[in-house]
Amino acid sequence: MFVLGCDRAYLYGHPERELTAEEQSRYEDALARRSQGIPAQYITGHQEFWGMDLIVSPAVLIPRPETEHVIERVLELVRHSTGETPVAPQTESARKWQARAPAPHMHIVDVGTGSGCIALALAKELPHAEIHATDISPAALEVAGANAARHGLEKLIKFHETDLLARVEKSAFDFVVSNPPYVGESEEETVQLEVRKFEPRDAVFAGPTGTEVIERLLPQAWEVLKPGGGLVMEISGTVAARVRELLASWKSIQITNDLQGIPRVVAARKS
Repeated sequence: MFVLGCDRAYLYGHPERELTAEEQSRYEDALARRSQGIPAQYITGHQEFWGMDLIVSPAVLIPRPETEHVIERVLELVRHSTGETPVAPQTESARKWQARAPAPHMHIVDVGTGSGCIALALAKELPHAEIHATDISPAALEVAGANAARHGLEKLIKFHETDLLARVEKSAFDFVVSNPPYVGESEEETVQLEVRKFEPRDAVFAGPTGTEVIERLLPQAWEVLKPGGGLVMEISGTVAARVRELLASWKSIQITNDLQGIPRVVAARKS
């Protein structure tokens, strides 16, 4: 599909199709790169997330299905804040949320946006929200901006080059959302080789324990959130207990498991 620039139906519908010499060369090059461990998404330059085809490069973490739980959790909390009864956090139900719910005007910031996947998904589902997205990497912001433009969402998202929330104007945000680095360097050998070898290290590893970035983010999130504002973060089972301890001064702390039963998303409210 990548080499021919076609969809799956075309491949099945044209079994007699032979590759040209140029296409054969491109195909063999792609196989050679994959055999070196380079993720397929970096070879093709694309990854699907929340029903959107996103551009990805080695400058950004590859969006993963588990991160969609972050979007589901935010939408569930938005539904609750508008007075509607939340539905079970299932992706298909969440995608139909916009058609049923009122369109609240909210201020949301996505910290460490990377490819922009979280910010774009929220902009898609909450077109009346003002969304900010931060990243310390100019290269990552370039990818995120390109994704926003190709999906017609660039007017809904304001991008900021900064470390976490350092240069974000202190404002009354309704939600701080993030998929921060949460893997400890002590866990490095348990991480897939292609992840630790090819994906941006600063987007994967937080430091010796895995909570170093979260420990810096929490006080900054508290500062920019309005009273009662919500924090939603992706985490792992390894750091879940420590994150709960760090959130001791927050209210309504809830940890949601992913489909494998692993703690994946933590949500809390500023008291």
